[in-house]
Amino acid sequence: MPSHCNMRKPEKMFLLLNLMAAVSVLSQAWPNVKHGLQSTNGVRLDCAGNLMRLSLDEALAVGNQLQVEAINGTQRILVTPSLAAQCGYSMESDPWGNTRIYMSLLGCFMVSKDESTFSTSLKLHMYKHSPSDVVSHDVTQTCSYSRWAFRDVLCDRNYMEVSAHIAPSQQTKGQVQNKDNSQTNKLPGDSNDAPGIWKMTFYTPEPVAMVLKEAEQAGYGATMRQTRLAIRSPYHTSETYSEDVAGVPMEILKVSVYHKTQEGLNVVNLAAACPTGGILFTDEFISWHIPRRVTPLTEGKVKIVELYMGINGQRLEKAQIAARGYSLSTTEFHIVVDIPVGSPDGYYKSHAPDFLYHITYTIEPMLEVLWRPENPQEETKYKILFPITTPPILHPINTFDRTIPEERVFNVHVGAFLHDVVLKNITFSTGVLTVEECNAKGFAVQEHLLSNGTKVFSIQVAFDTDPILKHNPEPLVTTYFLPLIFGFAVLPEDLPFAHKVELQASLQDVVLPTLTGTCDQEHFFVSVKYGSQGHHFKTMVGHQDLTPELGETLAYQDNGTHFSIVVPYAAPVTAFELITTNSVRTRLNMLLWDSINQWVLGDLYLSCSFPLATTRCYSNGTISAIAVKVESVPNLSPSWLTLKDQSCTPAFIDDRFAHFVFHADSCGTTRLFFDNYMMYENEIRLNFNRKGVAYTSPVDPDYKQTISCYYVVNDTQRISFASQPRLHEPKAEIGFGHLVVQMRLAQDASYQIFYQTEDYPVQKFLREPLYFEVELMQSRDPKLELVLENCWATSKEERNSLPSWDIIINGCENPDDSYAAVFHPVMKDSRVSIPSHVKRFSIMMFAFIQNDQVLKDEIHVHCNVVICDANTPAEGICKGQCGYSSGIKAHQSTKKGQRPQSSTNHKQISSLCSDQ
Repeated sequence: MPSHCNMRKPEKMFLLLNLMAAVSVLSQAWPNVKHGLQSTNGVRLDCAGNLMRLSLDEALAVGNQLQVEAINGTQRILVTPSLAAQCGYSMESDPWGNTRIYMSLLGCFMVSKDESTFSTSLKLHMYKHSPSDVVSHDVTQTCSYSRWAFRDVLCDRNYMEVSAHIAPSQQTKGQVQNKDNSQTNKLPGDSNDAPGIWKMTFYTPEPVAMVLKEAEQAGYGATMRQTRLAIRSPYHTSETYSEDVAGVPMEILKVSVYHKTQEGLNVVNLAAACPTGGILFTDEFISWHIPRRVTPLTEGKVKIVELYMGINGQRLEKAQIAARGYSLSTTEFHIVVDIPVGSPDGYYKSHAPDFLYHITYTIEPMLEVLWRPENPQEETKYKILFPITTPPILHPINTFDRTIPEERVFNVHVGAFLHDVVLKNITFSTGVLTVEECNAKGFAVQEHLLSNGTKVFSIQVAFDTDPILKHNPEPLVTTYFLPLIFGFAVLPEDLPFAHKVELQASLQDVVLPTLTGTCDQEHFFVSVKYGSQGHHFKTMVGHQDLTPELGETLAYQDNGTHFSIVVPYAAPVTAFELITTNSVRTRLNMLLWDSINQWVLGDLYLSCSFPLATTRCYSNGTISAIAVKVESVPNLSPSWLTLKDQSCTPAFIDDRFAHFVFHADSCGTTRLFFDNYMMYENEIRLNFNRKGVAYTSPVDPDYKQTISCYYVVNDTQRISFASQPRLHEPKAEIGFGHLVVQMRLAQDASYQIFYQTEDYPVQKFLREPLYFEVELMQSRDPKLELVLENCWATSKEERNSLPSWDIIINGCENPDDSYAAVFHPVMKDSRVSIPSHVKRFSIMMFAFIQNDQVLKDEIHVHCNVVICDANTPAEGICKGQCGYSSGIKAHQSTKKGQRPQSSTNHKQISSLCSDQ
């Protein structure tokens, strides 16, 4: 049979009621409890058979430390825990502070008259914060009780007591006259003339003899009155032992008491047996089993003549038993008491083993039995006060999510808990906060008392506060997360446990950014208004990310709610859709996107027509035309465009424009007469046979742009002419412009095929030749000549970085170079129309050596060039390539600083190679 889960431990059954530790902490859980001491209305003394019961309600007990003093004549004796078990006192207190003190009528400090009237006086001291802060109560009670049996056995919380009737003049054959010992061995409160106990022999079951003083020092108590002798023993002493009776574990006390009378020495054999188990638990009931016949107490044939049950020391009538759902029955071997779990006569208590929330139920039933043997004069009355606590049961903590997403506030309730649970703190994603700190931050934490006596805790947290985590599962939807850990404690032990809650709510509350745009004659103007997500998105303008560097070129401005850019219509980020004679239609694409989820948050496709005179017809027969790279031919390079005569190439090109200048009677221009007009017409087209390579299946669509100029054949113009003497002879003014020079690396000595941008860095083996060509672009002036002044190589992209090596110095090859640069002549051909605009040279691939180690790295080739005018006398470097040899000095690989510069126009260009 399972043992009782709340085994009796007399060391905890003390009467020095330290309610400061046991009860006062509970006051923190209910701040609305009034702690002020009331009048003696909160102290009640009543009679419960052979017990006297003192009750203190929670208004007196909570928040105080209680001390009890027994008044013995003129003495006040502090009732300590050890003295309580010795003198017949016990205490029971629930978590709410309701306290009961039981006192045996045969205990110490009871004043008895004629063995049926018993009186006691106590002094109660309630300490709050210090010994000086004390409130005292004097209580006195008198109880009448005359229904003593021949033998009474009392099983209380912390002690067991057995008493028996003794005849005033009863003698035995072993009479001993010893008046001196009767004076020595007497109980407190006895008169000097009263008979006394000489010694006791305990059976464990081996006999152990002690005189009265030794027994009292061992914790035993004895009370001897005129017709009654009582012995008390704490549980689990050296002189008690355990024994199973009908499967129920019992604590046994057997003792022979030798007491003195005026006639001689008497011996009284006493026995007590108290259950320490016999409990069966189900989810709904507690079943308490007591042996129907306790053999240590009864011998021979006995029968039960009286059987009562009670609660908290008070008998219950049959109607009360039925109303509460209790059951009192007998079987062949047991008396059985059934109690429903949760009866209002008991109480629930919280626990936190392994930091999990558990509850127990505690109730204190009482059983009274009267056994009558064959000799009716030797009846045995048996009374048990037996507190029962169920095993801790894991109690689920429910989470009630009362969040209404449209209110944008998380609202959660957690519970329900008993009153001995308090909320200490809450852990958020941002840290741990106490309840006070939560309320200070605006997180409303509340405690709600329910009608059944339990309580729940709630918290409200707005969606826009720091602890909230956000996620966008869809572009327009925001999911809000609130992970919480509630930190609770069980009072008065302050045992911690926690409960984790994860809340989630979704709202379609995302406001996307919006784009608006306009155009003027030259620019796009775009404004982006931020949405609810702020500026947490990427922006693409055309096919480029809007970086800070690009923003500087587009006049980027941000005022916190908007940002704007200004984009020239011919900027690299725009796309040309259509070109006409007088305009170009250009489109600006902008895209706002979430780089994490790859969502498009907004886009703008703004297309405008901008004024652009693509064809100009001059009266001297010169025609100029502009061709642009349109979106319909995305892979077009303007350098591939020609007129009908493929030898007529653009005078100026870049990656988007080609500018043609030609005369009306050249480049395959046709002429057509009609009415009074003459029309010259040519065509800009894509050359599919450029560089000698035949393209039979072009990737891109065909590109054609018609050029037309109209001239009036017969026309008469009347003009007026007037002359005035000139004050000065006319002269040309100095103008400014830009000359474009490019350096390219040819694939071989034919200088027909060159490496493209995507080919760099070009990988070469050591001593493999590198063929460089430097060309003056966009100029048709044959009187200009390009001269290489200085060329050198570095291992880094910076022109002035070290180490470096000179290739060409002051127009000539470096004389210190074992593999000097070689100049190659340039002849006029289909590609080179003005040889003086082009210079070619080659070098052997090499590597830098540093600290006797060969550096396997890139080399960058840089050149300074001079543009010379043939109309001016040649001097210095303009005498021709390697025509000016004075002052030549080789540069060392460790030199720093700029290359020497002449006073003529200079250009700086670079190229990149890599050794392998």
